Amino acid sequence: MVSIYQTKKKSNLPQHGAVTIQRWDHEAQGISTHQGNICFVDGALPGEQVQVRFTEQKKDYSRAVVQKVLQPSALRIKALCPSAALCGGCQLQYLAPESALALKQDAVAALLQHQLKLSDLPWQPALSADAAGYRRKARIGVWFDKTTQQFQVGFRRAGSKEILDVPGCMVLSPAIARVLPVLRQTLPTLKHGSAVTHAEVLDADGQAFVVIRHVRPLPDSDKALLIAAWPDAFWLGEAESNQFEAWQADTPVPQYQLDAGQVLQFEPTDFIQVNSRINQAMVTQALAWLMPEKSDQVLDLYCGIGNFSLALSPLVAAVTGIEGITTMVQRARENATLNGYGNCTFAQADLHLPWKGHSWNKPVYQKVLLDPARAGAAGAVDELVKLKPAQILYVSCNPVTFARDARVLLANRYRISKIGVMDMFPYTSHLELMALFEQY
Repeated sequence: MVSIYQTKKKSNLPQHGAVTIQRWDHEAQGISTHQGNICFVDGALPGEQVQVRFTEQKKDYSRAVVQKVLQPSALRIKALCPSAALCGGCQLQYLAPESALALKQDAVAALLQHQLKLSDLPWQPALSADAAGYRRKARIGVWFDKTTQQFQVGFRRAGSKEILDVPGCMVLSPAIARVLPVLRQTLPTLKHGSAVTHAEVLDADGQAFVVIRHVRPLPDSDKALLIAAWPDAFWLGEAESNQFEAWQADTPVPQYQLDAGQVLQFEPTDFIQVNSRINQAMVTQALAWLMPEKSDQVLDLYCGIGNFSLALSPLVAAVTGIEGITTMVQRARENATLNGYGNCTFAQADLHLPWKGHSWNKPVYQKVLLDPARAGAAGAVDELVKLKPAQILYVSCNPVTFARDARVLLANRYRISKIGVMDMFPYTSHLELMALFEQY
């Protein structure tokens, strides 16, 4: 075969331009019209005129980033965090959390109205809480520069894999905020500090846990220096993925408690909602919307360690929780036992595959709750409608996959009776949803 060299066509993409932002999309990107096509602009607010640098040009749309705000929105504020312009953690520091929530909800509402062909959705009040100090779990990046012999401790730069050195973080909970200065001050004193690649920090109801990921063994002297730098925290090493070594003899299992008293234990690798205040508000709202009765049998899909299952257990006849990750199924069982709940059963299954053959796949559930990952519940909703539960409560962290799955439910004689947003991640573009579907 003969290969004939052809020169690449020059891109017609202009380097810079001025655009006016009409609205936001569901990812908190400004939307403008440029040369007859849609332009998505990062860092711009509705109503603003901005100078942009174009980054991508397709047939029907382009992408750009703000270089200069020419006419700012009245909503634009000065960022509270000194690292906001460079850090990839909080994309919306130029906007007050309450303003961001309103804009995000409007954008999600527009998306759902378009995707579901529903002109009037039964919106309920949004769930929000204090935007500062909300994160109870975070990954802290560590990079040792061999040239300068300096450590970078912080988070990834916006749009990059590089670690940005940050002095502090306003969204970390007070219980774990010390992790940044402690690591920055202590790592240079370690014998094998360059072996540390990152730290996972956890706030377990006020108790700090720090998991140090290291690619070479750390001597006991290094472990002792880290413990001495923050003796109130419990320290663990992770030399191999998911293999944890407690460095202190009295290290307990991390746990958190719901308002109704249920205690949930978890391992550092387990998924938990990072915003404890919104998590509790979410659980409370789920119970209020479902109105569980003592005779109900409830199916909890993507149940994790039992966050919803345990809250439901004392209010209903039985809860069946299904989860894809075997270790989390075991944790859910242990949490049910820890709380003395004998009416909870848990099983492992890939919910996206056909459910035929599973013992729990029976039309006995009056109510179903599902809380899938960002990929949504493709396949699972098709199986779920066969069980014909009276109510389905869908908790979503991705409005696009929620809309896709909602279309399946709406096509199978369900209607949305309540829907609301949850600001789980203030200062970011993310917005979570809860919707109650009822059979008609």
